[in-house]
Amino acid sequence: MMQQYLGIKARHPDVLLFYRMGDFYELFYDDARRAAELMDIALTSRGQSGGEPIPMAGVPVRAVDNYLGRLVRLGESVAICEQIGDPKASKGPVAR
Repeated sequence: MMQQYLGIKARHPDVLLFYRMGDFYELFYDDARRAAELMDIALTSRGQSGGEPIPMAGVPVRAVDNYLGRLVRLGESVAICEQIGDPKASKGPVAR
């Protein structure tokens, strides 16, 4: 999953990337730090990379429009990465 995220993020380095994970959109690394600060949401972690925790912040799918609006009004560029495959049928990362 993280390799897929990093590949997508590499193609869109200048935006806050909202990555769909089930009922949440999650942001990682610097995007998570920035979003947590701007949206006043919790900064947590998911897994590790190089022995260090990966910073993560997330918002529920049902509330994402409010958060996106706030970020855009603050001058941020955002991108949404949706799941297009069925998570139950996937044997690896869900198609995005």
